[in-house]
Amino acid sequence: MSMELGPVGQEIVLENDKVRVWHIRLAPGEQQPLHRHDHPYLVIAVQGGKNVIQTIDGTRIDADEPTGGVVYRDPGAVHMLTNVGDTTYLARLVELK
Repeated sequence: MSMELGPVGQEIVLENDKVRVWHIRLAPGEQQPLHRHDHPYLVIAVQGGKNVIQTIDGTRIDADEPTGGVVYRDPGAVHMLTNVGDTTYLARLVELK
């Protein structure tokens, strides 16, 4: 049985043979659909937010991201991201191919 996964972000703003850069915008209470990262990636918080990562197996990870913060993550479990704060979260996610 295969599961339909959503995109990593709302829009690809740049892509070449080395990287893919996504635009992510989550209003308060909004969430990204279940998705998976197939490549290592960086998240650059353009406008920080208070987020929660929830994996498909139910693991919950608090992901507070301050404005200007950068996080590196390895590819991993299917998950979704929810903005649990009261401000809009904006980020660029850079997949390293």
